[in-house]
Amino acid sequence: MSRSAKKGPYVDPKLLKKLAKVQPDGKTMIKTWARDSEISPEMVGYFFGVHNGKNFIEVKVNEDMIGHRLGEFSPTRKFTKHSGKMQKELEQKAVEGSAPAAPVKPAPGK
Repeated sequence: MSRSAKKGPYVDPKLLKKLAKVQPDGKTMIKTWARDSEISPEMVGYFFGVHNGKNFIEVKVNEDMIGHRLGEFSPTRKFTKHSGKMQKELEQKAVEGSAPAAPVKPAPGK
């Protein structure tokens, strides 16, 4: 469920303080644990280090991200692969597809 329209978007106050101190130079990363904070227009051009539970994922904010949450751009789960019969078949096809093809020799007499 979304936040009430009369309350307005939630932006972490500590994050706004950090934004005021730093210039959008493209080098400085602002580390934050506030994944629930919504991206506002003032944040465009800044680099954020959004914590995913283990480390900080670097996120550069652009205009298309306004209205989204910071946590949407820092996945917390790492997909490895599916298991089972179908996965083995897919892996086998990938191995066969990556093998180099035999050189084609021209037909004699042509």
